[in-house]
Amino acid sequence: MIKTIAEIGQAHNGSLELLYAYIDAVAITGADAIKFQTHIADAESSIYEPFRVKFSEDKTRFDYWKRMEFSLAEWIDIGKYCKKRGLQFISSPFSNAAVDILEQAGVDIYKVGSGEVTNHLLLKKIIETEKPIIISSGMSSFEELDHTVAFLKQHKADFSILQCTTSYPTMPESYGLNVINELKLRYGVTVGFSDHSAKVATGIAAVALGAEILEFHVVLARDQKGPDVSSSLTIEESISLIASVKDIDTALTNPVNKYDNASFSDLKQIFEKSLAVNKDLTKGHILQFGDLEAKKPKGYGINAGDYKKVIGRAINKNLNRWEFLNEQDLV
Repeated sequence: MIKTIAEIGQAHNGSLELLYAYIDAVAITGADAIKFQTHIADAESSIYEPFRVKFSEDKTRFDYWKRMEFSLAEWIDIGKYCKKRGLQFISSPFSNAAVDILEQAGVDIYKVGSGEVTNHLLLKKIIETEKPIIISSGMSSFEELDHTVAFLKQHKADFSILQCTTSYPTMPESYGLNVINELKLRYGVTVGFSDHSAKVATGIAAVALGAEILEFHVVLARDQKGPDVSSSLTIEESISLIASVKDIDTALTNPVNKYDNASFSDLKQIFEKSLAVNKDLTKGHILQFGDLEAKKPKGYGINAGDYKKVIGRAINKNLNRWEFLNEQDLV
């Protein structure tokens, strides 16, 4: 069964009311889980953080993280509401302090963001919760992943890996769909795909190519503010994606046996054809390729696939145009 995860990230823009609107919206898409990010600015960042120093209405990225925070009580209520709406509660912590909050909030699964893959301090903290872990491989080389996977396996962690490209939105040449099976072969764990393309087709392709987890960003409206809007699907697109993924999952778990076509016996009788003559022919005529036609149904003449067997043979009676040709009509 393919697990589908709708990523909210920072799409709530620091608004608790908007966050709950997202939970309600995701609940109708058919997604299995909803994913957030849990930020505690003082624990994870500093005023010297260089990335996007001037961002949105905030003076610094640090101020932005502060605005994205929710209290412990709020996270507890968020976790409860996710479960009430039938969604698994997943979040990416960006500090050990955030893990403490998420544990109290009853998080079901931990997602480790691309920038935290080499943060073994955080990984050890998460491992100690004994919760399932999903690793995003976006910024990591195989060498870095080798070290992290070894660390996780050493501590007997329950983990999976997502192929991901840290680019917003991701262009087709950077999807890395080939990496899905490379990860499976290299690490022998469940592998999925984290999509930032804002296209339904990308997720469908990933699942068809072996992804067992599909994570995608969602947004309520294209004109909404936020860093991930350009890489997100709308709710309507998410509904379409999840329905398609379920169809692909059904197809992949029900392989067709092309060695056995017994179920088509009745249809083959209707649609397959018998040999007939395409003109009036007189007794003694030597049959040529140009004398033959194939007509439905099968079984009223020699099988059309056996036409070579009759070429060069004489007929032992007159045959009318479109009459079926049988073995007893031949010398």
